[in-house]
Amino acid sequence: MFATRSCSEGNFEQGYLSRYGNIELNPAAGILNYGQGLIEGMKAYRGEDGKVLLFRPELNAMRMKIGAERMCMHSPSVQHFIEGVKQTVLANRRWVPPPGKGSLYLRPLLFGSGASLGVAAAPEFTFLVFGSPVQNYFKEGTAALNLYVEEVIPRAYLGGTGGVKAISNYGPVLEAMRRAKSRGFLDVLYLDAETGKNIEEVSASNIFLVKENTIVTPATNGTILGGITRKSVIEIALDLGYKVDERTVAVEELKEAREVFCTGTATGVASVGSITFQNTRIEYKVGDALVTQQLRSILVGIQTGSIQDTKDWVMEIA
Repeated sequence: MFATRSCSEGNFEQGYLSRYGNIELNPAAGILNYGQGLIEGMKAYRGEDGKVLLFRPELNAMRMKIGAERMCMHSPSVQHFIEGVKQTVLANRRWVPPPGKGSLYLRPLLFGSGASLGVAAAPEFTFLVFGSPVQNYFKEGTAALNLYVEEVIPRAYLGGTGGVKAISNYGPVLEAMRRAKSRGFLDVLYLDAETGKNIEEVSASNIFLVKENTIVTPATNGTILGGITRKSVIEIALDLGYKVDERTVAVEELKEAREVFCTGTATGVASVGSITFQNTRIEYKVGDALVTQQLRSILVGIQTGSIQDTKDWVMEIA
C-alpha cells in the first residue's frame, strides 16, 4: 500500500510503499474523534493485451480535492494522487485479474491523522491507497437488482456532505440497508430529506430511468454524489443520440420508466429489475438489446481497452 503525510503547511511528502497491514493512530486523531475522512473508489483493469489500465483517475483526484475543501482537510495534488495510485497498482500488478474475470479495486483514503482533542481540523493528514482483487459485480446469469425505497432515513441533507465522498455519509445508512436486506432487497433507494417526494441515489451508486429516447437522472444539487461512472455514462448516452435529462425526479416517475439502471465504480452499469415503493413492486425490462446493456457494453469496452478510447479516458500504466 502507498502512504504519505501532510505537514502543517499542507504539503504532502513524497510517499512510500509498504506491505499491506495495520496502521498506528493517535487516539486524538481527527479521523477518530471528528470523522475527518474521505474515501475514493476506482479500479485497475487488465486489457486483452495484458496491459493494466486506469479509468479517468484524474476525476477521482479532483473529487477528493473538492471533498477536502468541504471537510477542511489538506489534499494531495492531482498528480500526487495519481502517482500514489499508480505505485499501488504496479506493486500489486499480479493481483489484477485476467480480462473479463474482475478487476483490482482501489481504495484511496484521506484522513485526519494529526491529534486535536478540541473541535478543530487536524494538523496533519494521511493519504493512503490500498487495493483488493474483486469479481465483476454484474455477471451473466445474475438477477437484476431489486431495490427498496426508504421513506424514513434520508441519505443526505441540503448543506451537508452528500455531494462529497465523506466517510460519514455511509455509517448512517447502514441501518436502512440492513432492514432492506432482511426483507430480501439488495439495496436501498433514498428520497430527498426536504420533501420526501423525490428520488436521490442508492446507497453507493447513482440511478437512471429510461423513458423512450430519454434518460432521466437526479441532478447533483449538493446532496447527490457526482459519480465518475455516472458522468461517463451520460457522455456515452449523448454520443449515441439519447436525450439526458438531469433534474429533480419525483418518486412517482418510477412507474413511468421502461428501464432503470444504477451506475458506480463497484456496480458498473447494473440493471434494476424491480423497485418496491409503499408495498407496491414496480418491474422493469432487463436483458439484451436494451439501453442499459448498450451503455454497459461500451463503458466496459473502453475501460478494458477492447473499444478504441477516442476520449482519452484510459490511462495505461503497465
